[in-house]
Amino acid sequence: MTAIGLPSSEHYHGYQQGKISFVPSGLRGQLRHHEPMAEHSSWRAGGCAEWFYIPADLEDLIQFMPQIPLGMPVFWCGLGSNILVRDRGLPGVVIATAGLLNGLTWLSSDCLRVEAGVSCAKIARETSKMSLTGAEFLAGIPGTLGGALAMNAGAWGGETWNLVQSVEVLTLHGEHRRRAVVDYQVGYRHVMGPSDEWFVAATLKLAPDSDGAASQRIRELLKQRNEKQPIGLPSCGSVFRNPPGDYAARLIEAAGLKGRIYGGACVSEKHANFIINQHQATAHDIETLIHQVQQAVAEQFGVHLQTEVRIIGCGDTVELEQAVDW
Repeated sequence: MTAIGLPSSEHYHGYQQGKISFVPSGLRGQLRHHEPMAEHSSWRAGGCAEWFYIPADLEDLIQFMPQIPLGMPVFWCGLGSNILVRDRGLPGVVIATAGLLNGLTWLSSDCLRVEAGVSCAKIARETSKMSLTGAEFLAGIPGTLGGALAMNAGAWGGETWNLVQSVEVLTLHGEHRRRAVVDYQVGYRHVMGPSDEWFVAATLKLAPDSDGAASQRIRELLKQRNEKQPIGLPSCGSVFRNPPGDYAARLIEAAGLKGRIYGGACVSEKHANFIINQHQATAHDIETLIHQVQQAVAEQFGVHLQTEVRIIGCGDTVELEQAVDW
């Protein structure tokens, strides 16, 4: 099993950019070369993807997958709210899902099929309209269902996989499969599953909203989010996972790191678990600041903060402890 959403290590480390011919045919989507990933990341920083594919729909994507050369790394990108692409770029191909794999179909009064490109906020809204509860926390997740599935995204006591009945995946060979929850190892902000498969949809089951307050809970959660988080500034949301029995933000603030700046990146004064791009930050600026925070918290409290954000691609080595949790 491997971490969901990332290529297996033997694909990534053995690949040489530009050495493999890639000329797919018979497709209806858009294939772009050297696409700036800063335009597809909520941090607004990072290098270019070697290839970037925007599928027309799921059937087009099924046609595209078998044409990817053997050994070429494959990455999936929704709203780009949980990735940092290093400045020297991302070898391989990135597949975009946001706004494309956007189907949402009701299967019964409390069960729905949602494609990977649907925003988490939309799922929260649509289920509350149907007088169902359980998905309110998704209103505060700034990403798509595909990303939420890959990392078991959560907030305010809710977690994505608590809603999942089954998932649909696409393989490197273009096979469209259904998988059960038991096929995955699901933990706090971490999902392990079969390698070289990617989520394209999930079936979610909700509970009746007996008190009719789901919409009100969403409003309250969003109010708290706006009050406590630097909404509207370029960031990826929470950078670090909460360690057992504590909060990353508390440790970072206690270490005196609020307002810490490196290059154009800054630890938010409003919420210490956010790093914002305040002035044309590079991915290297952001990654270096991540390492500085980890190092300071480890030295002062003996706690190693693990990242929620996934750091991918090629760039200068940061001369501190490795932050990437593959």
